[in-house]
Amino acid sequence: MDSLALVLILGAVFCWAVISARFMIISTPIFFVAVGLLLAEGIQLLDVQPDPHATKLLAEVTLVWVLFADASRVRVSSLRHDTARYVRLLAVGLPLTIAFGSVAASTILDVSPWYALLVGAALAPTDAALGAAVMTDQRVPYRLRQTLNVESGLNDGIATPVVTTALAAILVTSGLDTDFALGRAVLGLPLGVVLGLVAGAAGGTALRIAHRRGWGSEEIAGPAVLALALLTFVLATMVLANGYVAAFVAGIAFGSTAGRGGESEVYYVEQTCGLASMLCWLLFGAVAVPTIAADWSWPILLYAVLSITVIRMLSVALAFVGARASMRLVLFTGWFGPRGLASVVFALIAAEDLHDIPGPVAEVIATIGLTVLLSVVLHGLTAQPLIRWFTAGQPASAPPTEATAEVTVRHLVKPSRQSE
Repeated sequence: MDSLALVLILGAVFCWAVISARFMIISTPIFFVAVGLLLAEGIQLLDVQPDPHATKLLAEVTLVWVLFADASRVRVSSLRHDTARYVRLLAVGLPLTIAFGSVAASTILDVSPWYALLVGAALAPTDAALGAAVMTDQRVPYRLRQTLNVESGLNDGIATPVVTTALAAILVTSGLDTDFALGRAVLGLPLGVVLGLVAGAAGGTALRIAHRRGWGSEEIAGPAVLALALLTFVLATMVLANGYVAAFVAGIAFGSTAGRGGESEVYYVEQTCGLASMLCWLLFGAVAVPTIAADWSWPILLYAVLSITVIRMLSVALAFVGARASMRLVLFTGWFGPRGLASVVFALIAAEDLHDIPGPVAEVIATIGLTVLLSVVLHGLTAQPLIRWFTAGQPASAPPTEATAEVTVRHLVKPSRQSE
């Protein structure tokens, strides 16, 4: 990367911060995918031949911070008003999405069951950042915005062990790293949960005590929480635990023990992983999109379309059976399940872990990439028209109360420093 390309990338980040609120029809992922594609293929200033290990490292760090930050916003006691809706989407809708996606991948792409499960699980998580127009539009009922936001904040953490188990199983069946893969598959999940609980609770408690007694400096509390998330992940991988599950559970434990004092630090983590995600989207546009353009096929396109339409929407519809929800609500909820950063990160990790294995790895990566690309474009462009359709004839959404605002998982409410 030459100096001019670096200047353009940094300038793009700054310019987007200046104009993003004015151009809500263009989401952040759309913008940076376009910037990456323009730099690499348009004016050809960005010749990106990334080291797979470096790319995977960026992807892993970004996912760890996203999982930790999303989970730390969850207050179980504050979710009680819509518990039934969250349970329907996460305990019924998400498993159905993985199952339907896996069956469709096995049928349409003609891949083995473990590869099919990898595709289905990698494309199950949603990304509220791609639906920012929906999340910030006051015409959309606040409960619905929170439902979509909480779902996107939790489903990547729930899908992560399924993805890692599928990867481990592929390694086992290929005869590579058998002991390591079996250890991750069998012991990784419970070890990750235990380590995450311990690390998150210890970190949150220490931060709360430090705030109360004036021991710590607030200027470095945010970086400290960044380090805590990565520390949990690294420790988990050292003991063959599932690092992503550990980071996710650590976020929940941290949010439950840090008190109000930890909210600004979590916001700092969100802003940092927001910058990292911009770089991931730019790399996606510079590297993945040209590859997709060269490797796509009609079966891959068919699966991508089904993934963001029928598979997601049918799963949501079945999850809402018996809930007395209107058809308009079910359709709106089902459509706004955009695939985003988590799926991109899963694809990058799979590309690195499986690069030496003969099999449909390239087809799997292309399928995930094309699905995300379609989602970035379609969900970004349809947000405003469908908001108008959904809210036609409905009263404006009431502003959230302070208690309701605490439910926020990501990017809806900027937390303020409050004494505990």
